[in-house]
Formats: sequence, C-alpha cells, structure tokens
Amino acid sequence: MSLIFPPYWWQPYQSYLSIIFLQVEQVTWDFTQNLQMPTATTSLHSLPRSVNLIQKHILSFFAILLICTSIGNAQKPLGTWNILNTKYNFDKHLSIWTEGQLRSIQFIDEFFYYEAKAGINYSLKDHITLTAAIGHYATYTLGGNFVEPLTTTEARTWLQLIMEQKWDRINFEHRYRIEQRHLSTGYKNRVRYRLNAVIPINHPETSPKTFYAYIGDEIFIGFTAPFYERNRFYAGLGYQVSQVFTIQSGYIRQYDYKITSELSRHFLQTALFINLNPEDLHKHSVPSTSD
Repeated sequence: MSLIFPPYWWQPYQSYLSIIFLQVEQVTWDFTQNLQMPTATTSLHSLPRSVNLIQKHILSFFAILLICTSIGNAQKPLGTWNILNTKYNFDKHLSIWTEGQLRSIQFIDEFFYYEAKAGINYSLKDHITLTAAIGHYATYTLGGNFVEPLTTTEARTWLQLIMEQKWDRINFEHRYRIEQRHLSTGYKNRVRYRLNAVIPINHPETSPKTFYAYIGDEIFIGFTAPFYERNRFYAGLGYQVSQVFTIQSGYIRQYDYKITSELSRHFLQTALFINLNPEDLHKHSVPSTSD
C-alpha cells in the first residue's frame, strides 16, 4: 500500500509537546502567584519580576529541549548546517539578499550538500513582504566530503509571501512559498509553509546586544505522491551583536518522506546574518533564514 501521508507523522513531536506543556503550566503558575494587576493601591514592582520569570522559563525550555534531543539521538549522527546570509536595503520597501549553505552528515565532516541563492524583497507594509528568488542546489554521494558523482542537482525559482505578527514580546512569522524545481531527474512544483517565532530574552525587541530564542516548523507539500514530502523542526538561541552582525545556533530535525519509507536527520545549525547597510534599515528586523 502506498504511503501518501505518513500515519505517524506526529510521533517526533511527543517529547517536544510534553516539554512545552510543562513549561506553559509552570509559567502560568508563576504568573498567578507573582503577578498582580496594578490598581490604585498596588505598584508595578511585580512586573520586572514577571519578565524575569519569562526569561528564566525561555532559557530553561531550550536547555531541556537540547538535553532531551542529545539523549534521544545519542546513537544517531549529528550533522552540521552552516548558513551565511547577507542583506542590502535600497530604501524602505526594496532590498536584496544572498544566502549560502553547507551541510554535513557527521559533525563538521562528510559534507554532502551545498546551496547558493539570491532574491529580491519588496515590503508592502511593515508586516507584509513579497519575495522572488532563484537558487542552485547540489547533493553529493554520501561517504566523504563532496564525493562525486552528484546524486541530484537543482535550479529553483520561487515566489514567497511573509506575514509578521507580534504578540507581547514574541515575533511570529508566517511564510508561504511556491517553488518551481528544475531537478536533474525532472520538473516538480512544491508549496511550503513555515511558522517561526522569535522571542527576545534580555530586551523587549531584537536590538544590538540582545539574546533571543527561536523555534519553528515547516511543512513541504508536493503535487505528486508522497504529497507530504518533508517536515523540518528547529529551535535554538541567537545573539544580535550589532546592527550589522547577528549569530544564532540551534538544532534541526528534518524528516524526508518517501512513498514506502522515511528518513530522519539531525543537524546543529550555525548561522551568521550580515546587514550591509544597517543605517538604512526601514523597519525593526527579526532574524530569519531564507531556507
């Protein structure tokens, strides 16, 4: 029987959901015990304490997540997922970007994949951005560093819509993308949806000298079986060094689904973002890769 939608697609998230529920329960309890609504007879002195509680639970959540991930995948290879992203703003609406990636199966060894891409962004409003982009992708034979022959090459174009929302300190990003994939094995179309959340830790917004946490998930849907092609979960921590440089590192778990099987891989992601003209930034910038 062919497999179109994997029947156990939810299983990889059981541990993550348990951690999230425990953290939400603890945060809720702390708020009910420590946060009072200001009235004529109360002060706002409890608010800083509550903010500190938020920061504490954000850090503890990601610490527990990374520990559980390390224990659960001790017998599986941890690859690396390395990203360099640059951006240049022409004005408050128009910008261009480039991004390069290298990926390995083992930790900083057995590199098997690279991609190079570039695009143009147009911001309709502060929270809506349109993108058109093009990229080149190459996958090599496993077993060493860029071992030939290549198993797959691809020239890809795509159109994209990003919608941003903010709730308290949390910055949400909804990314919708439709891809035109010119593979060495044939032509395919694919649609993707990514939900990304960025949470500043020591400042209200992501500004210079700000630590932040990020977490998200992306689904990949094809037009031929298996329709549900891929799922990518990620989480980690970042630091905005200045208006020019931002660095971040975290964990990625990627599932690739075939008609009769599935493949799971784990990566340590490291990314460097460079804003080439920060003085011309037209809006508050939230770090986000162009994967």
